[in-house]
Order: sequence, then C-alpha cells, then structure tokens
Amino acid sequence: MRRIGVILLAAVLSVFMGNGTDAAGLITIGTGGVTGVYYPAGGTICRLVNRDRQLHGIRCSVESTDGSTYNADAVRTGELDMGLTQSDTQSNALQGKLDFADSGPFKDLRAVFSLHNEPLHLLVRADAGIATFMDVIGKRVNIGNPRSGQRGTVELIMGMHGWTPQTFSLAGEFKSADQSQALCDNKLDAVFFTAGIPNGSIMEAARLCATRIIAMNGPWVDAFVAKNPEYAKAVIPGGTYRGTDRDVETFGTRATLVTSSRLEPAVVYQTVKAVFENFEEFTRMHPAFAGLKKEEMVRVGLTAPLHDGALRYYRETGLR
Repeated sequence: MRRIGVILLAAVLSVFMGNGTDAAGLITIGTGGVTGVYYPAGGTICRLVNRDRQLHGIRCSVESTDGSTYNADAVRTGELDMGLTQSDTQSNALQGKLDFADSGPFKDLRAVFSLHNEPLHLLVRADAGIATFMDVIGKRVNIGNPRSGQRGTVELIMGMHGWTPQTFSLAGEFKSADQSQALCDNKLDAVFFTAGIPNGSIMEAARLCATRIIAMNGPWVDAFVAKNPEYAKAVIPGGTYRGTDRDVETFGTRATLVTSSRLEPAVVYQTVKAVFENFEEFTRMHPAFAGLKKEEMVRVGLTAPLHDGALRYYRETGLR
C-alpha cells in the first residue's frame, strides 16, 4: 500500500510540475471590475499562459476584485499570486505610504511588467453645471470605493487642494462597475476614474446618458506631477467617448503586474514568456494595449524590483 501511495503521489506531482519544469500548480491574478481594462488584461494573460499548460504545468485564473490597493494587499497576504495595480499603488505599497501606512512597507513586492497608460478621467453629466475642474466643489462626486487605486488618486488630489469629503455635497464610494449607472440615474454629478482607454464603464455611461469629460491641466497639475513622479501628463483623444469630440488634457498612471518574491521564479518566467512571445496577439486583445512596446513594459512605471523570474526572461531576450 505504501508503494502504491508513493506512485500516486509521484503521478500527481508530475501533472503539476509539467513534465520536469520547476513551475507548478494554479496561479490567480487579481484584476478589477468586469467593465474595466484590468479584467480583460488579466484574462488575456491567463489565456496565453494556459495555452501551454501541458508543457509547464501552470494553470492561470483571474479574479474580479476591488482594484489596485486590494490586489497589492492580497499579494502580500498570499491570497493572490499576482495582481494588477496602478504604478502609484505599486510605489506606495513598496514604501508603506498612504493606504499602506498601517501595514508598513511591502519589501517582498516585485514587479513583473507594466501595461497601458491610465489617464485620469473626470466624467460629468452634461446637465451638472460642471465646465472646469474646480466646478466639482459642492457637487455629487464619486471618489471611488475604499482600497481602490481610483480612491488613492482622488485622495491625493483632495489633499493637494485642501479638500475633504465635505467639500462635495456627496462623496460617493461606488465601485467602478456601478458608477456609470449611478451617474446616469442622477445619483452623481461627476466621476473620477483612472482607467486605460477606451474604458467600458465610461463608454457605457456615455451611451446611457449625456456626458462629457472635463480637462485637468494648468499649474496645479504641473505641481501635482512634479510632487508625485508616479504620475505623468496624458491626453484622452477626442472621439474616444460619445460627447467628447476634442482631445482632453489630463494626467495619470500606468497599469502594472506585480507579485511577491515568494512566487517561484519559473512561474513568473513562464507568465512573462507567454505574453512576450505572443506579443502581437496580446496587443490585439484590447484597444488599450495597441501602443504597448516591450522595451517600455520592462522599465516604465516599475518602482519595485523586478522579480527574478521576469528578470531572467528579459536578460535572455536582451530586454534588460
């Protein structure tokens, strides 16, 4: 019986180890709301990884979550193996700042690669009487659900201007999947949302009701970007969303994929390989990925050290 047990254990291990590789098992990537860009990004990564799971023994799945901050925390605790986060969230988690002040620096945080730019959208109802950024004072504004990257960015903006939730007649905490409907149901006047473009949630709002996107530019943005180098100026092209025909100046972050140093190097190596060796296919999976460049993905927006498995692939292919 003992011999049979040993044989069965060896058979199970051979399935998970993928015929001799040192990668094993199921990995889960935390994303965001199903109407955002993080969810299809995670799904595309997993689809490419799973294509060769018979060779490397890794099976990848995605989980819809509350977003960036949640994902970084869940990677820290081991609830998630990888997570998509904004570049500013990655930096704050590594240093133990803002939302991560209580938990302290996440010293085991590791970067895998960055993805698309994420401009900050200020989407407003056309009838809300909001023509400029400062017009949001006294309005019903969604600042985002707690522990989301959206909320973290808005709190930085509020802090710069000396605002509090009481600055608005309502400081909403709607999740990204719910805010468009709330806007069009006239429960909100405005929504702040950091997202890759085009974003499904914002497209939905523009389809359901009359909306427009308000520019964020000028001296205060210059000062904000100078103080917070995780952010950079950006432009939302005119015509991206119904009701916004001209280019809109704003600023934003970059989406990144992160993990922990605890995750086996072979798993991270195979994940990176799946994306980078099917790169053209990957970039076709969502309009936000169309302008991606490998050389930027391994350098831009990454404040945490690269994971050893990712660095191995980049060195083998001359990207680092």
